Amino acid sequence: MTAFNEQPLPFLLDETPQAGGTPGKQPSYIRDHRQRLRARFMAGGPGAMPDYELLELVLFRAIPRRDVKPLARALMDQFGDFNRVISASEMRLRDVSGVGDAVIVELKVVEAAAQRLARAKVLQRHVVSSWDALIDYCHTTMAHRETEQFRVLYLDRKNVLIADEEQGKGTVDHVPVYPREVAKRALELNASALILVHNHPSGDPTPSASDIEMTARVAAACDALGLTLHDHLIIGKSTELSFKSEGYL
Repeated sequence: MTAFNEQPLPFLLDETPQAGGTPGKQPSYIRDHRQRLRARFMAGGPGAMPDYELLELVLFRAIPRRDVKPLARALMDQFGDFNRVISASEMRLRDVSGVGDAVIVELKVVEAAAQRLARAKVLQRHVVSSWDALIDYCHTTMAHRETEQFRVLYLDRKNVLIADEEQGKGTVDHVPVYPREVAKRALELNASALILVHNHPSGDPTPSASDIEMTARVAAACDALGLTLHDHLIIGKSTELSFKSEGYL
């Protein structure tokens, strides 16, 4: 079996030397624990371990010679689950004692990898045939955010997704949307249709009155330019709402 080597870059260390330990040497109990976790992960996959142990695996690279279990537990206590830890903002992560540049880099690399993998399954694909993958992508990128984000998915004449663009960020319950800019960008991309997507940090995807009004304004802007608004998806914590399915469009 190939050995796991940990060779951290000097500027990525978020650790202090172990009291009474040899500088630069990993204590045997930490080394053995890490080997056991890795072996269990390789044998059973992520389903074989709880969130905090999966988080430990991520933290191993950032903190190579210190027990990361207390930090993993602290992050879980602060944010609730693995997904929320990974997607937490840098500012909020730094509020947790023991989190520095190295930890943030590792967490954000995992977040970026998850989003790119999910995005690759939908970009340049026919939306109808890849609808489940599209929903998964929206949940991956937006479900655990602590503030609202508004995205537009632009489609060509064959309903192939040609662009996915963030149009705005907001507060915990509001994000500014400019219907003319959304429609104008569709023309710039030579898109024929679009899908609106935004998240509700509260976890409840029920549309607000302002959500419904904004969607109607975007639909009117699209109609004026010969564009089709296929749907508006609101992403909640574990489910989503489709304006089209619910009769709002």
